[in-house]
Amino acid sequence: MSTAQKTALITGAARGIGAAIALRLARDGFNVVVNYAGSEAAANEVAAQIKASGGRALPVQANVADAAATKALFERAIAEFGGVDVVVSNAGIMKLAPIAQSDDALFDSQVATNLKGTFNLLREAANRMNTGGAIVTLSTSVVGLKLESYGVYAATKAAVETMTAILSKELRGRAITVNAIAPGPTATQLFMEGKPDHVVEHLAKMSPLERLGTPEDIANAVGFLAGEDGRWINGQTLRANGGIV
Repeated sequence: MSTAQKTALITGAARGIGAAIALRLARDGFNVVVNYAGSEAAANEVAAQIKASGGRALPVQANVADAAATKALFERAIAEFGGVDVVVSNAGIMKLAPIAQSDDALFDSQVATNLKGTFNLLREAANRMNTGGAIVTLSTSVVGLKLESYGVYAATKAAVETMTAILSKELRGRAITVNAIAPGPTATQLFMEGKPDHVVEHLAKMSPLERLGTPEDIANAVGFLAGEDGRWINGQTLRANGGIV
């Protein structure tokens, strides 16, 4: 898939892994739709960086948990760039608590964004994407690690992995690959928030490579799946975690 005149839409692209993915795909030659829910200034900064490097970027506000907003996000992208070739479902939230202490708000908010939001995006992508593109969803290696306090969060991501694999089969005949990436502990604000230093250090040492991942590590994996070298990878979950599981 040549990136000439191709467009990538990345949700949750204002910060962290999403921002790194946006910058990476821009460097690879894609027009980039920088989706954000509430971080307008940060999204504008990502778009400004892309434009300063000679790329094309469009920041678009939309809460993917809202089906109508997700539909409007695609309509805006198509109106601006003529079509969508790569979709990266990165928007997500993480709230940790043991299952016994997880209230309805914790459960409902993560299901709304992580699961329903991904569903909304995949549904629009399946109906609107150009032939020969790529869809990448974001899961988590906690699906394999099964760490305490991650029960609800990991459950939403396990469902994302299942939907991803099924959609890869449903898109037969359109040459669209559909894969998930499951990061391990990655040095983002989302990961660091609320964790004491000793917990972060312990999680970093769990990998045989003895460090946290970086947003760029995950963006590089997305770049592979979105580009020519990843065209034979389909219906898979790639655990980008330094060997932690």
